[in-house]
Amino acid sequence: MYASHKVEIKTPEEIEVMAEGGTMLRYIRERIVEAVRPGVTTRELDRLARRLMDARGVLPAFLGYQGFPATLCTSINEEIVHGIPGDRRLVEGDILSLDFGLVHRGFYVDTAATVPVGSVDPETQRLLETTRRALAIAIEHLRPGERVGDLGAAVQAYVESQGFSVVREYAGHGIGRRLHEEPRIPNHGRAGRGPRWQPGMVVAIEPMVNMGGHPTRLLADQWTVVTADGRRSAHEEHTVAITGDGPRVLT
Repeated sequence: MYASHKVEIKTPEEIEVMAEGGTMLRYIRERIVEAVRPGVTTRELDRLARRLMDARGVLPAFLGYQGFPATLCTSINEEIVHGIPGDRRLVEGDILSLDFGLVHRGFYVDTAATVPVGSVDPETQRLLETTRRALAIAIEHLRPGERVGDLGAAVQAYVESQGFSVVREYAGHGIGRRLHEEPRIPNHGRAGRGPRWQPGMVVAIEPMVNMGGHPTRLLADQWTVVTADGRRSAHEEHTVAITGDGPRVLT
């Protein structure tokens, strides 16, 4: 979903602008998560996200991006990412992955969270907890001198130790004046490989974890990605700045 560009190093002032955007995005994410309940449609959640962005004078990052038709990506159960909001009503026991971003003063920030709809079964709860922990592990590897491969290897090792799998085709990415910048940041791989993190880099880290195998399939709408085996998937994401003191989560 992005064109190749060189790695962009942000100034401290630019990172502060992105932090402002991240604070707004975090607030909006919290309001949308609160609205997730049985009976609500994903279109209603999309409209809520747009109203909250309009009220703050920011632009939705995804609406119109490469033709995407909505503010939110809403992916239910076996849908991994890029689900299109519609009239489907959530039911008790579903899980909903919300992926979205905004543009503030010319800079993008991006986030994702997977939310249980009411109560979920124990294995689904374990999937959600594993995915959140995978994101935390990834963020801990965003330190100057470490490599992209160190992060991917750590995430993969943890997820597979829990009996789950990481999605291979989709990955995290740099972010800034463009939604997708270099470097591409897979959630699998080998330690000691890839570019080194540098202070001033800002990245969107987003492990996608499948309950079953890692293969994926694209639906006929040419957006929604699902697990090939039909089992559930979860997705967590933060926008993070790399500083000399370590990672700074902006969202």
